Amino acid sequence: MPLYDLPLAELETYRPEVPEPEDFDGFWARTLAEARTVEVDVRLARVDTGLRLVETSDVTFAGFGGHPVRGWLTRPAGQEEPLPAVVEFLGYGGGRGLPHERLAWAAAGYVHLVMDTRGQGSAWGAGGDTPDPVGSGPAYPGFLTRGLLDPHEHYYRRVFTDAVRAVDAVRSVAGVDPARVAVVGGSQGGGIALAVAGLVPDVAAVMADVPFLCHVRRAVEITDARPYSEVSAYLAVHRGEVERAFRTLSYVDAVNFSRRAVAPALFSVALMDVTCPPSTVFAAYNLYGRPADGTDKEIVVYPFNGHEGGAAEQLGRQIRWLGARLGSAVGTTDAALRSR
Repeated sequence: MPLYDLPLAELETYRPEVPEPEDFDGFWARTLAEARTVEVDVRLARVDTGLRLVETSDVTFAGFGGHPVRGWLTRPAGQEEPLPAVVEFLGYGGGRGLPHERLAWAAAGYVHLVMDTRGQGSAWGAGGDTPDPVGSGPAYPGFLTRGLLDPHEHYYRRVFTDAVRAVDAVRSVAGVDPARVAVVGGSQGGGIALAVAGLVPDVAAVMADVPFLCHVRRAVEITDARPYSEVSAYLAVHRGEVERAFRTLSYVDAVNFSRRAVAPALFSVALMDVTCPPSTVFAAYNLYGRPADGTDKEIVVYPFNGHEGGAAEQLGRQIRWLGARLGSAVGTTDAALRSR
C-alpha cells in the first residue's frame, strides 16, 4: 500500500474541526452514573494455567446495564505489595482468548486485566465469552452500525461503559494500587482506551496503538476498508440518514474523548494504514489533552507499515514508557516461588 493520506508534515499539525454534540458531557455523565448504580461485583476464579511465574483468574464484573463482562486477570506470582495495573482492550472482532496468550504486562510486574468485548470474539484469535444481550435495529454486518440512529442505543455506548467499569473493577481487586491504573489497546482497543482516558479523569496513563474510532466521518469518507466501510455500506441503503448517523457517531468519536483526557499518553500511527487512516489518528493525538499545560504525550510513527503498526516493537516501547511513569513491581523471588 503506498502513502495515500496527508504528508507527514501536515499530519503533525492536523487539528480538524471534529463535530461534538452539545450534550456530550451530560450524555456520558448520565450513562456512567446509571451504570454505577449497580455494584461492579468483581468475581475471580483462579485458573490453573500450568505457569509458575504468574497467577491467573477468570474475571466477571458488571458492565453496562449490569450485564456480566468476562476477562482474564493475570499478575506476578507471590507478590503481596500493591501493584500498578494495566487494563487492556482488544481489536475489532477479537475476544479474550486463552489465559496464557497475553503475559507481557504481568511479566513486567503489573496486574493485567484483559477485557472481553461484548458480542465479539469470533473473527480472529481464540474466541470470546461475553454476549451482548441488547438488540439492534437494522444494521450492516459488524458492530459499527448497531444502533446507528440513536446514541443511546449505539453499540459503543455499551462497550465504552464496560471499559470504564473494567477500570472500576481492577481498582477494587486486592493487591492493586488504584492510583496507578493504565489503559492500553490497539485498533478498536486503542479507541476504547482513549474513551476511557476521557471518561476517567484520574487514569494514570493511556497507550493507544493505531487507534480506531478517531475522526470517524473522515475515516468513512477516505477509506473503503472495514470496519469503516460498514457505515458507508449502511448509508448506501439508508440514504436519508447520513447526518443522523454521523451525529450518533460523534458521541463515540475518540477525538472528543481525547480533548478531555489529561493522563500521560503514548500513541502510534502507521502511514500506510488503510484501516485507521493516519490523519484520523493524528487528529486524536494533536487534540489530546491540554497542550498549554504541557500534556505528557508522544506519538511513534511507522512510515512503511499498515494496520499492524509497530507490533512487537511498539509493545517494547510501551513497556519501557509505562515503566518510566508508573514503575513496576520487583520480580517474583525464588523464595516466593518456593513457598508456593
